[in-house]
Amino acid sequence: MAKHHIYLVPGFFGFSNLGGITYFHHVREMLEEEFSRRGLEVMVKGVSTLPTGSIRHRAGRLADQIAETADDEGPIHLIGHSTGGLDARLFVTEKVSLPTRVDVESLAGRVQSVVTVATPHMGTPMASLFNSLFGQRLLGALSLGTIYILRFGRLPLRALFELMGLLTRVDRLLGLENTILDQFYRELFSDFGSERGLEIKDFVKLIQSDRSVVGQLTPGSIDLFNASTSDREGVRYGCVITRAAGVSLKVPLGLKLDMYAHASHTVFRALQLLTARNSHYFDLHPEQESMLQEIYGTMPTCRSNDGVVPTLAQVWGEIVHITRADHLDVCGHFRDPKHDPPHVDWFISGSDFRRPQFDVLWKDVTKFLLDES
Repeated sequence: MAKHHIYLVPGFFGFSNLGGITYFHHVREMLEEEFSRRGLEVMVKGVSTLPTGSIRHRAGRLADQIAETADDEGPIHLIGHSTGGLDARLFVTEKVSLPTRVDVESLAGRVQSVVTVATPHMGTPMASLFNSLFGQRLLGALSLGTIYILRFGRLPLRALFELMGLLTRVDRLLGLENTILDQFYRELFSDFGSERGLEIKDFVKLIQSDRSVVGQLTPGSIDLFNASTSDREGVRYGCVITRAAGVSLKVPLGLKLDMYAHASHTVFRALQLLTARNSHYFDLHPEQESMLQEIYGTMPTCRSNDGVVPTLAQVWGEIVHITRADHLDVCGHFRDPKHDPPHVDWFISGSDFRRPQFDVLWKDVTKFLLDES
């Protein structure tokens, strides 16, 4: 029986492994366990990508790594989180031109399924923010802050307040307050140690030097991407849909007097409000609308999102799974203090996404990959 090859494609400012942090936390182990339980051989590989390089160059990097590791004729499955889903769609498009010397058409012909997870198929308003000069620096700060949280569990309180201030006043800053960003960088880099610090500095520099994908993710630009990218015949396309909790007193009240938790939730709410600046119309099938309404109780609006991507922008192909989660919960970065070592949340979103929801999601993805009804 042929071995299955699954490639996990990270998203916006994504990485496979950075400073000991994995982007898809526990996803590889979960998929391996599910395939093994069915008596199937599988290779699951995290793709090392260009964090904010263009979709075309990211897809070229994906092609290179598939060519290096898919060393037999077994089926290929692509799972892309966020922008990684767009990389996968472009790679599979027939007769696509990518910056690589490998035979893309031959490799793409082996792909059986593409699963996109919280992917901005219709773009995200967040990209418009990061497309400015100040947004470029803010993007670097946000990516560094994310890496720091995933590594140490929480930001230093002062750094968190600095980030909160930048995000909640972003419309008034417009390129000012560079000294705050400089201080933010200094505070965080000093905690990583010399070896990991250099690795992460190089990563942040890469984001600051090449952010081509940012302009491509605006709702207007993604319209051109969709016009030139087609689904390949014979490939099954599925999507995982995410939506974080909306404005509510329930989450702040539950945080009690924890100053850090309130600041972290404020940062997430700022990201969510920036992503909600959306008047785009999303044309869904009645069946898709029915599924969304059944899970969420009410139909998501064009402003509903997971903190980074509008919920309705994530629909592409068959809906594999719908969940209440923020943008990184579904990759395994959810709060679980009882886990050893403890799981940490990205920012406190109030999603209540935990290990049971994580397991159900990735079991559903496995069933889709294997076309199990």
